[in-house]
This record gives sequence, structure tokens and C-alpha cells, in this order.
Amino acid sequence: MKLKSTLPTLTKAEEEVMHIIWQLDRCLVKDIIDALGDPDMPHSTISSVVRILEKKGFVGHKAYGKTHEYFPVITKEDYAQHGVKSLVEKYFGGSPKMLVSFLVQNDNMDLKELNDLMKTLDNPKKK
Repeated sequence: MKLKSTLPTLTKAEEEVMHIIWQLDRCLVKDIIDALGDPDMPHSTISSVVRILEKKGFVGHKAYGKTHEYFPVITKEDYAQHGVKSLVEKYFGGSPKMLVSFLVQNDNMDLKELNDLMKTLDNPKKK
């Protein structure tokens, strides 16, 4: 799927709900509340978040009378790709090399992980 050059930013709450929708694939608001593990969470709160996600273009729905079944329109992988690209552009001058260098220098990546990354880059999967 070809993404727009910019996606709307998700709030922490929107992103949490979106992760549940990606996990469930098709769901009702009740399913999201169950997945959150907070039975006291108001239905109206989650319903509002899902409607915002729909307005932002992340979620679609199918109506069955008054019941709405929601599903992701943007894949988790596409959102992650967009997020990483945005991070690299904002903080590393558009250079993935600078990002990897930052991770290595700040002990966020050990030598084995770096070696694995190098092997992956040497043998990219064909699309």
C-alpha cells in the first residue's frame, strides 16, 4: 500500500487502541475494551477514540444496524515504516546511517545485532 507522504500523528491513547485493532483485525468497541483489560473503561470513551481514528484514515467500519465492526485501513507495518522514516528525517538529517550509528554509540545495539543487520542488508529479500 502506498502511503501519503505524511500521516496524521496519533496520540498515545489512539495508538494504544490502534495496536489492539491491528491485533484483532476486525472488532467491536466491546472487543477493544476487553483487550484493554479495564472493565470500567467507558464505552463512549473508546467509541470516541475509534471514531477519531476513522476520521484520521486509520480505521474503517462496516455497519450492522446500530452495531459497527471496525477494521484497520493502514497496516501496522506501513505505520511503522512511516514512523521510522519520520524519525530519521527529523532527528538524523534523513540518514539511516546516522540512526544506526546513534544506536551503536548509545549501547542500544550490540555487535551481534549489528552483524545481523549487516547480513540482512547484504542479502535483502526480493519484493
